[in-house]
Amino acid sequence: MSTETGDDSRTRETGHGEDDGRAAGARRAARRDAAVRAAVAQGLLGPDHPLVALLDVTGIRESAAELREAFAAVTPSGTPVLHAFAVKATPLVPVLRLLHTEGIGAEVASPGELALARAAGVPPERTVLDSPAKTPAELREALALGIAVNADNPQELARIDALMAESPARPAGLRSPLGIRVNPQVGGGTIEALSTATATSKFGVALRDEGAREWVVRAYLDRPWLTRLHTHTGSQGIALPLMARGVAETYALAEEINRRAGRQQVDTVDVGGGLPVDFTSDTAGPTYTRYARLLKETVPGLFDGRYGLVTEFGRSLLAKHGTVVARVEYAKSAGGRAVAVTHAGVQVAARTVYAPAAWPLRIAAYDAAGRPKAGPAVMQDVAGPACFAGDLLAREIPLPLLEQNDYVAALDTGAYAFAHHYGYNSLPRPAVHGFTAHHVNRAGGTDHVSGTDRTNRTSGPGAGVAFALVRPAQTAEEIVAESGGAHLDALIP
Repeated sequence: MSTETGDDSRTRETGHGEDDGRAAGARRAARRDAAVRAAVAQGLLGPDHPLVALLDVTGIRESAAELREAFAAVTPSGTPVLHAFAVKATPLVPVLRLLHTEGIGAEVASPGELALARAAGVPPERTVLDSPAKTPAELREALALGIAVNADNPQELARIDALMAESPARPAGLRSPLGIRVNPQVGGGTIEALSTATATSKFGVALRDEGAREWVVRAYLDRPWLTRLHTHTGSQGIALPLMARGVAETYALAEEINRRAGRQQVDTVDVGGGLPVDFTSDTAGPTYTRYARLLKETVPGLFDGRYGLVTEFGRSLLAKHGTVVARVEYAKSAGGRAVAVTHAGVQVAARTVYAPAAWPLRIAAYDAAGRPKAGPAVMQDVAGPACFAGDLLAREIPLPLLEQNDYVAALDTGAYAFAHHYGYNSLPRPAVHGFTAHHVNRAGGTDHVSGTDRTNRTSGPGAGVAFALVRPAQTAEEIVAESGGAHLDALIP
């Protein structure tokens, strides 16, 4: 595990300080506005390209820097800290590659996610394997590569025991840091499906169940090569004090194991991720700085230099930096309510469509040229293209009246949205482009750019914004291929 220290120059280069704040949110919104207008001007959006996803490269870099800064500020110099991005949040190779260049590793939970991390160049020593259903083949590969593994349950630990016995070089030659995931059972949050520390959660060893805590302690005492302890209290909808309480319970267990072992056997605590995201405004919060400080206040012994740390944040690193932009194909009225029929719906925002109360999205309106649309607010629905009545990005929201050929943007969709395509109606995956908007001014335009880069420098609305293709749009031929097109007569005797 690489070491980041309080005087690491990478943590100082952007100087974000304690709060992302309104000013940073305004800059983020200005970059987004410039990118939407440039996407229209440069032909990424239009009649033949009615849907696109955009990723703010500058914003992603800023979030990575703030994460590094926040934990460097609360750990003694020389403390090993690995920030491993939860690949499930945005499983796109160029995103993982960008984060890798920003000092962020990868937390993977499937063979596919591991393959993505390896394709992005994330080294094994900066990769953590978590999954409640690891196969023997997955475990064997992880141990061979030297990837950290958190065993989810006693049966999985028994599998690891068997794999360790297969090689005469182990455990002396073991490269993989190994640990057990525990469920502190501290309770849930406002979204039950994302509450991983409830009494009956499927994840980890349930510490408060009869005999479970003693089993965990004995597992460590019997296996000197178990050196990590992992927890993950929850995700969106979990209050920060509850997250910190889960970490505190896990730290207390680590202390008990070390005390009974008579040595510092557990040397690293993986605190998981789960920092919630504010989907109600452009301001990012709660911040990593706030959470890191709360952890240090709640669990001071974890930050005295005796333990290394692993974090597994996902949504909080990417959500604010993604935008889905869709063309308004038709504007109509039903029952006296305006309805904008767009090309963005369940296929790019499944959680919002199926659980709108838990996952509401902010919607921004743009005119046919990609400029922020002005005008009196009108209550209207923003509908998607799928063939069921509930395919709505938003219901009864106040926006300037949307017209045919306008655009709508679903904000804060950089995680668990367009990167997780849902193939309803065989709708194609949209193209994903990263963008860099140079020198965005207060009016949302871009000033002159000097130096060598891929920026469009021509005058006009597309100037000053550089796009890079992250994932191409899915073609009809690819949809046919994925749907068994090569096996046309497979079911015909």
